[in-house]
Amino acid sequence: MITAESDGDAPGGLEAAACLFRGFGDASRLLILQHLALGEHRVVDLTEHLGLAQSTVSKHLACLRDCGLVTSRPEGRSSMFRLTHPEALTDLLAAAERLLALTGDAVTLCPTTGSARTGR
Repeated sequence: MITAESDGDAPGGLEAAACLFRGFGDASRLLILQHLALGEHRVVDLTEHLGLAQSTVSKHLACLRDCGLVTSRPEGRSSMFRLTHPEALTDLLAAAERLLALTGDAVTLCPTTGSARTGR
């Protein structure tokens, strides 16, 4: 369980958890993570499969790499991206789906964080 530390910036505390969840806070990043759960991909593959712009995919992959969620390896003139911890990500996404099923529309209707706030 994530616990509050006396120092709010402690790596094991709530601040680190909040940073992790901000990493998941964009639908395009979640889409990329779900696709990488299928296996390694190049930016061009992700762009083609997901219908996102190359600049969008590259920007989000950089964020996910900085967060330690994805890693890459060179292959020719390209880089192959993959999940750093695929089992943990699968577990987290499954837990999120269970929680979303329990909360129903409350998350998306939330005036602070939901779609109602952003107008989507």
